Amino acid sequence: MHVLITGGSGFIGRALCQRLLQVGHTLSVVTRHRERTAALLPAVRVLGDISEAFDVEAVVNLAGEPLMEGRWNARRKQLIRESRLGTTQRLVAWMATQLVRPRVLVSGSAVGYYGPRDDTPLDESAAAGDDFASHLCRDWETEALEAEALGVRVCRLRTGIVLGPDGGALAKLLLPFKLGLGGPIGDGRQWLSWVHRADLVCLIEWLLENDAAGGAYNGTAPEPVTQREFARTLGRVLHRPAKLPTPAFAMKLMFGEMSKLLLTGQRVLPTHASTEGFKFQYPELEGALENLLS
Repeated sequence: MHVLITGGSGFIGRALCQRLLQVGHTLSVVTRHRERTAALLPAVRVLGDISEAFDVEAVVNLAGEPLMEGRWNARRKQLIRESRLGTTQRLVAWMATQLVRPRVLVSGSAVGYYGPRDDTPLDESAAAGDDFASHLCRDWETEALEAEALGVRVCRLRTGIVLGPDGGALAKLLLPFKLGLGGPIGDGRQWLSWVHRADLVCLIEWLLENDAAGGAYNGTAPEPVTQREFARTLGRVLHRPAKLPTPAFAMKLMFGEMSKLLLTGQRVLPTHASTEGFKFQYPELEGALENLLS
C-alpha cells in the first residue's frame, strides 16, 4: 500500500515509517525540511508539498507544532492551531482533487480532547472539554471528518503521552531521575495516560489495514497511572529515588497557561481498539519502561 505521511520526520513519524517499510508498504512523506528528512528516512519519497503526491492509498496525518515548546501566547496558540487545522484542511482539499482517492485517513488528535478531568475513566464516547487543548483537538478532528464526504474512511487517533527511548517526554525526564532528583509534578494525583511508542505505531498500522476501523480511537495503554505512580515506577526501573516533587507554582511560573497540561490529566482508556481486537504489547507501565530503558 502507498501511504502518505505528514509529520513523518517527528518522534512518532520516524518510528512509523520504519515499521511500515519493514512490512512492505511504500511511503511518501510531506515535509518542509526535505534534506533533513531525506537523510533521516532514505527509503521514503520526500515531498515538499502535498500537490506532489499521487497514487496514494492511505494517509497518516501527524503534522503539528509541539504543544510543550514555548509559552502559550496568542501568536504561539495561533501557530499551534494552524499547523494542525491548516495542514488537515489542505490534505482534505487535495483528496478532493484526486481521481482515485485514498481509502483511509488516520488523523492525529490527543487526549487533551477531553480536557482536565479527575478520576473518571474516559473512553471514546466521553464529551470534549472546554479549554484551549480541547477546542484544538475538537476542531482538528472536525477538519479530518470532512474527508468522509469524499468516501474516505477516517480514524481519529487521540494520543496520550508517548514513551520512546530517543525523544518525547521520557527523554526529558531521564537526566533528573538518573541524578536522583526526579519526582511527581504538582500533587501527583493527576492521571497520566501514556503509551509505548511501539504500541502506538502498531495501532496506526492496524487502523490503516483494518477496513472495519473508523471513528475515534484513544492511543493510550490500557493501564493509565497517576503522576505519583509514574514517578515511583520510573525511579524503580532506574534504581533511583523519586521523591522530589516539582511544585505546581514553579510549573505555572515557568510555563504559564501551558502548565495545565502537566498539572491536570485524564484517565483515558483505549476501549474502541481493545473491543475490536487490538492487542497491546506493553499494557503496563513498568514493563514498558523496562523495555525502553534496558
